[in-house]
Amino acid sequence: MEFIKATSGGHEFEPAYEVERAQIIRAFEAFLAGSSAEFELKESDAIKGNVHEWDDYFRIDVGVYFKDIELIRALKHQSVENLVGIFDRWRQSTNTFEQDVALEIRAAGKNYIDSYLEFVARIARGDSAALFNSPIMSNVVESMLHCLPKEMPPEESSQVITRFFVSDHFAQIPYQWLSARMFAKLNDMIRHGAFNDRESAQQRLSGFYYDVKHVATYAPYCDAFVMDKPMAALVADPRVALGDRYSVKVFSLNNWDELFTWLDAFETGMTAEHKAGLSAAYP
Repeated sequence: MEFIKATSGGHEFEPAYEVERAQIIRAFEAFLAGSSAEFELKESDAIKGNVHEWDDYFRIDVGVYFKDIELIRALKHQSVENLVGIFDRWRQSTNTFEQDVALEIRAAGKNYIDSYLEFVARIARGDSAALFNSPIMSNVVESMLHCLPKEMPPEESSQVITRFFVSDHFAQIPYQWLSARMFAKLNDMIRHGAFNDRESAQQRLSGFYYDVKHVATYAPYCDAFVMDKPMAALVADPRVALGDRYSVKVFSLNNWDELFTWLDAFETGMTAEHKAGLSAAYP
């Protein structure tokens, strides 16, 4: 951790919800303009500032504020309970992998709309607390509305946004593309006999939601990503193909030696000027 703090230059990833929102807004703008549905990654969606430049960096270490740990544990427990709770339905499913992907993406779009409608309904009832405790995702549709002409009637605005959420522009967003396939892969594993024991499944998948969110949000912006062995195996499936689609190298304990080989190659390729610069920047 000390090494990361010292060498990061103060750069850090944007919160996941900001990356998610930035991707959706850019895809929506392309949708409105009639541009290609292929999503163009921009580093600025995930990291502010230029991480490729060295500048003056003075670091002061301040103790971290830990949020409500018990609440986080409770939410984590509830998420895995909900996940394991649908396994029986998954085992009976006859869907193809691509059909499961389509269902995941459709459900994601519906969640954005439903969350916003619930927010609006609460405000209409006079529940001002909605401004402070509504899910962050409820703000996504509101941000999208700002992309539309002010004179556009509400009904037409609603139709445009609904069409976007069932379009290829939405499906090609990196976070949506990856997370849908990662859950579809888990679905496929369940149908083929994985995680039959409920208690064992709850333990082994306790952090699955968070892992999927972390990988699907940030991995496309990285040159390399380190994860645990089960997750590395999941994203290596040809139907997910994280590494091939987003040109990111995936490392885990299964190929730990390759990580060091990859890092050694960078060091070997350093010029004398580069080494001198590093010595000056990090004496």
